[in-house]
Amino acid sequence: MRRFFVFFIFLFVVKLCFAQKDSLEIGSRYADDQVYLSISYSQLIDQPSAISKSNFSYGLSFGFIKDVILNKQGNVSVAAGFGYGYNFFNHQLKVERINDIDIFSDDSSISKNFFKSSNLEFPIELRWRTSSINKYDFWRIYAGIKFLYNFSNKFEFVDEDDVSFEYSNINSYNKLQYGLTISAGYDEFNINVYYGLTPVFDNSYIEGEKINTKILKFGLIFYLL
Repeated sequence: MRRFFVFFIFLFVVKLCFAQKDSLEIGSRYADDQVYLSISYSQLIDQPSAISKSNFSYGLSFGFIKDVILNKQGNVSVAAGFGYGYNFFNHQLKVERINDIDIFSDDSSISKNFFKSSNLEFPIELRWRTSSINKYDFWRIYAGIKFLYNFSNKFEFVDEDDVSFEYSNINSYNKLQYGLTISAGYDEFNINVYYGLTPVFDNSYIEGEKINTKILKFGLIFYLL
């Protein structure tokens, strides 16, 4: 069943690509509708002073984005889309839920400390590119904002006695987040940066200090027409 689903998605993308290219005529307006895939190295920034750093973390996302041309040349447009994003963070903030209350602390004795999140993504971009009606390899700069809706988050750690703890969908997690994005590159291979503007946790504190932790990602994004 899984192989059939992947094969169906592949056929859909190929059909979409050929349908778009076959409809182009010299002098007509055209759109750069795309499937996107990204892989990112991630960091937690603006951490509270009690937390010294976060370790190797990563993010993956994919989705579809629709292009709307703004000029006759077709090299300036706006685009909006939707997708799915997965984040894995190896961090030092200890998160517990006691009596339905989220407790945050710094505990250097724990050996493993992860959190994972799954989000719906809604990117909006202003796009500039050097493409033309019959030129498919081109330079691009796409900048915009991405909204995230979190539908799943899980915090896990292992204490010094090798006992595992796991907390899912904690109350303090900020379900609606957004940040600035920029992608730049040539053809399918592009550098991508996401700078979060909203805190990961809502109205949360550690040792009396408000937690304003945000997400920074930088990596590669691939546009598959």
